[in-house]
Amino acid sequence: MIDLPSKARRLVLAGGAVLALAFLAFALHAATGFGGSGLDSLFDEWVYDGVMLGAAASCLLRAALVRRERGAWVLMGLALAIWTAGEIYYELAFTGAASVPVPSPADAGYLLFYPVAYVSLILLIRARGGSFSGAQWLDGAIVGSAVAALAAALVMGPIVAASTSGSSPAVATDLAYPIADLTLLALVVTASSFTGWRPGRSWLTLAAGLAVLAVSDSLYLLQSVEGTYVEGGILDAAWPLGALLLATAAWMVPAPRRRGRARGLRTVVIPAAAALVAIGLQLADRFTSVSALATGLSLLTLLCVVVRMAWSYQENQLALRASIHEARTDALTGLGNRRRLMTELGRTASRSPDDGRLRLLVMFDLDGFKAYNDAFGHPAGDALLSRLGRRLAAFAGQRGNAYRLGGDEFCLLAECSAAEVDGLVAGAAAALSERGDGFLVSASHGSALLPGEAGTREAALQLADRRMYAHKSRERTSAGTQTRDVLMTALRERQPELHAHLTDVARLAVRVVEQLRMTSEQRDEVLRAAELHDTGKMAIPDAILNKPGPLDEHEWEFMRKHTLVGERIIASAPALAPIARLVRSSHERWDGSGYPDGLRGEQIPLGSRVVAVCDAYEAMIAARPYRARKSPAQARAELARAAGSQFDPAVVAAFEAAITLPSSAASPESSASHPSPAGS
Repeated sequence: MIDLPSKARRLVLAGGAVLALAFLAFALHAATGFGGSGLDSLFDEWVYDGVMLGAAASCLLRAALVRRERGAWVLMGLALAIWTAGEIYYELAFTGAASVPVPSPADAGYLLFYPVAYVSLILLIRARGGSFSGAQWLDGAIVGSAVAALAAALVMGPIVAASTSGSSPAVATDLAYPIADLTLLALVVTASSFTGWRPGRSWLTLAAGLAVLAVSDSLYLLQSVEGTYVEGGILDAAWPLGALLLATAAWMVPAPRRRGRARGLRTVVIPAAAALVAIGLQLADRFTSVSALATGLSLLTLLCVVVRMAWSYQENQLALRASIHEARTDALTGLGNRRRLMTELGRTASRSPDDGRLRLLVMFDLDGFKAYNDAFGHPAGDALLSRLGRRLAAFAGQRGNAYRLGGDEFCLLAECSAAEVDGLVAGAAAALSERGDGFLVSASHGSALLPGEAGTREAALQLADRRMYAHKSRERTSAGTQTRDVLMTALRERQPELHAHLTDVARLAVRVVEQLRMTSEQRDEVLRAAELHDTGKMAIPDAILNKPGPLDEHEWEFMRKHTLVGERIIASAPALAPIARLVRSSHERWDGSGYPDGLRGEQIPLGSRVVAVCDAYEAMIAARPYRARKSPAQARAELARAAGSQFDPAVVAAFEAAITLPSSAASPESSASHPSPAGS
């Protein structure tokens, strides 16, 4: 039930209970003669009219107390009140009369119910369903016209035959009733189709109430024509039942607004069933008399089915094209994806070039994108990929097609002459580059020419991919090595002892990463981080670095900043961004008491944990102004004691294993590439 203040809720429930009891008493009397014939007037007039007026009042009260759908329920209440007013007039004016004039004010009350109820129903459809597609309107028209055609075939023939005599107003009035009933029934069925044939309880109750009113009125007209109608019989209970259902629906919570749409078999079964009904009526018209209205409505149904079939075909074609487009398009950039590249590359490889033109395939892999993504976040990374994709597509223009193969991999497929190859590759690489404050994203590339260098699409892809990664490796090694050499030279000139310490730490780190089975790329990053982890100490005054005694709190605070300074210096070279992150965390502790971020356990990058162990060992076996040097055995014992608090126990164990091996056995030249162990 709709949420109401407690007092109003009690009033509504009490009124509903009274109406329900009154209806049950009326139905019992109509069905069994409960109370005897002496109570006919009480039930047929007072109780009947009371239930109808109570239902009208219930709808109006709902409109007064609840703002939502107010206009629709005002009209529904008025429609029931107008119907009841016509009934009351009929009882007062014509009870016991020998004949009833047609039309009369009672007919006006009965017939005015329909247009007001139509408008109310339409308002409820709009309020609960919003706007509807053309296909939904067609589905509703198909079902509504089929139901109306079937009802017309059953009801209209006898009524029309009996209504051909008399004055024109009388004939028009007699025919208005079945037409109004059929219209109401068709509108109810049409509205129900808008829910996708999954109406909520509120809508189902509302539709049932209107359908009961329409069907019962049609049955009354049919029985009246055939002379079988009995006043005070069970049929008379149908009108208050319909009104009571409408009053009940008024207080039920509407289902959440959704655009109902029949799916699956319903999209075929429901129009097919409606078409079969229409075809059956057309066949029946060949062998018996079917009303013109029924045959007309059945023809309308068939026409709507044909239009719906054409509409469905068009929808399916659009959906198929959209599905194909989505399957061949990268959702982020709008470029073609790998599937589209393979299709177009296959066509390209199977075609002979015209006028000496070549097909150029260029593969690109972004350099620096991972660092950008880590620094600025995934949404910014997606936005960057989208911008670069648009630039590549704009550069390709009419010369070729651009693709995104996934992640940070792009591709260009173009037709060109041999003289245009270098310009196309350079231009596309420039389109996939972007520089900003603290970042540089560029593109490594590899190309293949068809058919000169590769005869099949698979061979072309393999060749371009191999060349791309060779180019990436050269660029990474060149940029990283040059920057590393500059920093190492600066350290050597600034503090020769510190340079020697870093070299020794790097030598140990290489042996430890071999024990940990780290990949060649990880090994390279750890080596460089070990060589550069104290870069930030170039910003520490010599008085603090070479102080013979312990540092005070202020000096320690200054010293703890050297990892952040080192990170900033190293990260200024985009090729060394991964190394900068390892340097930042090289003084974190396993128990979380380190600096600068207080990382704990495996939150600390594995490379930083390796550097921390090797750095501590080299510091302990070296002489310091404020303490004596330890022997290698003492230093290893100290590492073992600090495992689990300051250092990663697994790294300490790997260090112990590495330090006891001959140096040649763990040299970088002899080490192979292995995947890192799980959890490292």
